[in-house]
Amino acid sequence: MKDESQVKITLPDGSERFYPKGVTAFEIALSISEGLARNVIAAKVNNEVWDPTRQITQDSLVKLLTWNDEDGKSTFWHSSAHLLAEALEALYPGVKFGTGPSIEKGFYYDVDLGDKTLSQEDFPKIEAKMLELARQKNEYVRKPISKAEAVEFFTQKGDEYKLELIDGLEDGSITLYEQGGFTDLCRGPHIPNTGIIKAVKLTNIAGAYWRNKQENKMLTRIYGITFPKQKELEEYVTLIEEAKKRDHRKLGKELELFAFSEKVGQGLPLWLPKGAMLRERLQSFLSKAQSRAGYLPVITPNIGSKELYVTSGHWDKYGKDSFQPIKTPNPGEEYLLKPMNCPHHCEIYKTSPRSYKDLPLRFSEFGTVYRYEQSGELHGLTRVRGFTQDDAHIFCRPDQVKEEFVRVIDLVLYVFKTLGFDDYSAQISLRDPNDKVKYIGKDEDWERAENAIIEAASERGLNTVTELGEAAFYGPKLDFMVRDALGRKWQLGTIQVDYQMPKRFGLEYTGSDNQKHQPVMIHRAPFGSMERFIAILIENTAGQFPLWLSPDQVAILPISEKFADYAEEVFFQLQDDDIRGFVDHRDEKIGRKIRDAEVSKVPFMLIVGEKEMAEGKLSIRRKGEGDLGSMTVAEFAAFFKKESAVI
Repeated sequence: MKDESQVKITLPDGSERFYPKGVTAFEIALSISEGLARNVIAAKVNNEVWDPTRQITQDSLVKLLTWNDEDGKSTFWHSSAHLLAEALEALYPGVKFGTGPSIEKGFYYDVDLGDKTLSQEDFPKIEAKMLELARQKNEYVRKPISKAEAVEFFTQKGDEYKLELIDGLEDGSITLYEQGGFTDLCRGPHIPNTGIIKAVKLTNIAGAYWRNKQENKMLTRIYGITFPKQKELEEYVTLIEEAKKRDHRKLGKELELFAFSEKVGQGLPLWLPKGAMLRERLQSFLSKAQSRAGYLPVITPNIGSKELYVTSGHWDKYGKDSFQPIKTPNPGEEYLLKPMNCPHHCEIYKTSPRSYKDLPLRFSEFGTVYRYEQSGELHGLTRVRGFTQDDAHIFCRPDQVKEEFVRVIDLVLYVFKTLGFDDYSAQISLRDPNDKVKYIGKDEDWERAENAIIEAASERGLNTVTELGEAAFYGPKLDFMVRDALGRKWQLGTIQVDYQMPKRFGLEYTGSDNQKHQPVMIHRAPFGSMERFIAILIENTAGQFPLWLSPDQVAILPISEKFADYAEEVFFQLQDDDIRGFVDHRDEKIGRKIRDAEVSKVPFMLIVGEKEMAEGKLSIRRKGEGDLGSMTVAEFAAFFKKESAVI
């Protein structure tokens, strides 16, 4: 039984403990075990991440965070950004600071060095200074401060960037953090002290406009990453080297999959023949799966009337950041490059009267859309301005939402299993209950949609995390987060429940009561976009695609020109069995041809010489395995069919 001087602390396992008011997460950890206390670097208090030394004065749900927790890593890296800033201030007096957040892998800080310049050659001395400061084991001290005091402090320091940030803050919500001789404007949280940071590596330097606005000054952005153990940094460096080898931009060029042209425009990929074949195979695979699941293919134009996107709400939300309207000779007539497929599908729904017996209706389209991404954000195929979504929209009755949502989950998991993405989690992205202004629709619709997603994910036993404030403006969603072969996390498939767009487009169906009702709309894209999915697939497989996807599945290698006709005969026979490849007619030795085929990641090399031609056979080599012996063309085709089967 607690008294007024105590708080009740509920731990993630549901157990309850009572502590004096003002207890800290570190003290809670210490009461459990000294080992746990040594590893705690932050805490989640009522779903908000806190410093482990911050006092808890009311009954709370508390989760102790270590380096093994994502929120723990984020806190560690944000604290490291402050350590970087302290080192920079020591090495470059007069430096001014923008913002320094943690990111998925590490952190960055945007700084104004005045008339000084900085390059990667300066990284070793900055890293050394950071480690020197870290070894001082200075505590990160949180200091609430009034707005007037904050303005006075940063005015004296001459840091206009911090003053601009303070201008947008409410009095009573402002905190400073101090470690050693450095003080920064920050809401936290932070790790207990700098001594926990044992290994430092600065990774990159770039330019970044202050507050991401091109009219503002260009600051210097310094990226870095830190670890609590030197060994973990060494493992990370090894991983980065492997990532460079797998970079889809590098492999895409080497494997002749795609290219970019300044004349065509930034962020607009050109698919070369081999890349186009890869895309077609992926599209065919999903089209067959969708057909079995009852989807009906549709095709919509690459442009649409501006009014279409005004109706859908996309123009109000994204119009100023999109490609601007295309004006026609007709006064007042404007079109947009299609930013979304869903408004077009709503208009397809309206082409016929719908009955409750017609639902669900599932429209699918590999639709190309265009969004004006800032040039600094473009990155290979993962961030482009023109991309193709494996889009579909399901129009269903409210009582069908959960069942349809479960069916889509099953389709996404089938795609992941087939393509070897075994390590994934699902993020339930909900509306921020404290900031409803940026969303459209009634509370009851949102609650129904959110509950349907939560129940469907639970029914399929998904490993989920819930994120408030990450919903689309028209509805909650389930985003699939995939870890690749290097442990990196990517957001791929997405499923969204939408009560709003059917309302905005006036969609109806006649119910069993002979009255008009509004359908619910489910948006879904298992790949997300063809471009981003292929980029991740390239890096996950290091360009060694599943056999059924490989653009060139076989290389037929005649030992000399004497066997060229036989090689061509084999090639045409294999084409009849839908086996793709080429004949290497170059005047090169067979060893060179084999090596080149290996480098090009061709799965099978079929060698033909005098013996093979006489016996009507092929000598088979498999990439990475070597000689598989000889087979007739028919035997190889049968073997290949088993090896290339899609599950």
